[in-house]
Amino acid sequence: MLRPVTDTDGAPFWRYAAEGELRVQACAECGEPRFPPRPCCPHCRSFACEWRLTSGRGRVWSYVVPHPPLLPEYAEQAPYNVVVVELEDAPRVRLVGNLVRRAGAPLGSFDPREVRIGAQVRVVFADGLPQWVPA
Repeated sequence: MLRPVTDTDGAPFWRYAAEGELRVQACAECGEPRFPPRPCCPHCRSFACEWRLTSGRGRVWSYVVPHPPLLPEYAEQAPYNVVVVELEDAPRVRLVGNLVRRAGAPLGSFDPREVRIGAQVRVVFADGLPQWVPA
């Protein structure tokens, strides 16, 4: 399995995910949530930030179904879905992940033909990675 590459700004996201929490970076001055994490608020230009716990609920905003050829680590699991989830309590934040039947299920566990834009989902965690399941 491929693992995420972390940088200084994004490392807290992955640390919280490893603890089973979905948190997003937010500006400590104006309060605007932002993703991906970055050092400066694009709204007020402040460098002050905090990590807010989210409800972990959202909706499928978009999706794609990759087909081979892919990276070798994923080719055997294709076809599978890759969803973009808009968070319920931070609607400007959209996260990329996979819709699965249950935490830790293989990528192909949710039939790509059943994915629907607007479907309600909630986050689950498997091995420190956020995944999405139907709400």
